[in-house]
Amino acid sequence: MTVAEAERVQEELRREVDLRSSLPGRPATVAGLDVSYEVGSDRVVAAAVLLDVASVQVRQAEFVVGEVTFPYVPGLLAFREVPFLLAALERLTVRPDVLVCDGYGIAHPRRFGLACHLGVLTGLPSFGVAKTPFTARFDPPDPARGSWSPLVDGDETVGRAVRTQAGVKPVFVSVGHRIALPQATDLALALAPRHRIPEATRQADLLSRATLRTLPPPD
Repeated sequence: MTVAEAERVQEELRREVDLRSSLPGRPATVAGLDVSYEVGSDRVVAAAVLLDVASVQVRQAEFVVGEVTFPYVPGLLAFREVPFLLAALERLTVRPDVLVCDGYGIAHPRRFGLACHLGVLTGLPSFGVAKTPFTARFDPPDPARGSWSPLVDGDETVGRAVRTQAGVKPVFVSVGHRIALPQATDLALALAPRHRIPEATRQADLLSRATLRTLPPPD
């Protein structure tokens, strides 16, 4: 697939994004998703970690090893990661209520980031929690935990800068599919009782990195 073809796919799939639906209540489980890349090769490890929302405890953790074939292009990260993340999700024995991605939802130049892509393909509610604002801008939220400020691109609000820990840099929450922004914000905070990054994606990051270290050298 070329870059132009990938952008056309994004435009087509974007029509399927549902920003009107919201969760009926707090979900019981979430799956945190992340991908780690091996330096000097095309190998990646994609991890899916199922967490219990009430206890913030890991219930199951799965990973998939593969090789990326799509080039790195800002705004098209999903075309490198989605196949492996879907494969890792399929290994979970319990279907999660919500997907939490290390990346963006509609806080994306074409309003179709990784969380949107995965949400549309799986049909699951999804949102992204990113470490940087990408192309959006924001005013720093108050330093207290739980404070937030709008994440803005042009004249459109595409997410929130959320302070998950007092005095620590905010994370950037944006909806992907079938979840409201206040719900995504509340979940991001509920999943981050001790760290800046929500535990679901933090554990997925730890698993993918640890797995990479155990792999034999590439051929």
